Amino acid sequence: MTTKQRAFLKGLAMKTEPIFQIGKSSVTPELTAAVDEALEARELIKLSILKNCLDDGASIAQVLAERTHAEVVQVIGKKIVLYRQAKDEKKRKITLP
Repeated sequence: MTTKQRAFLKGLAMKTEPIFQIGKSSVTPELTAAVDEALEARELIKLSILKNCLDDGASIAQVLAERTHAEVVQVIGKKIVLYRQAKDEKKRKITLP
């Protein structure tokens, strides 16, 4: 992913609300499956890490990206943004520059 594409996705992510919250159980198989489904449906998702989660945002983002074959767009504090292009061309909503 180029810096121009990453900047474009960051701009889109600013307008979206987090759709998942990661708590003290951190990254579970259920969370990974839910994130995978959300990435297929939306392509760009934002997650929020709760205060009771002991893991840091960068490591959680990396683990989720590896397990879902997604790209980490950004990690700022307790917010994570992930992107993965939809497999089905008809479902693609985001066109990268």
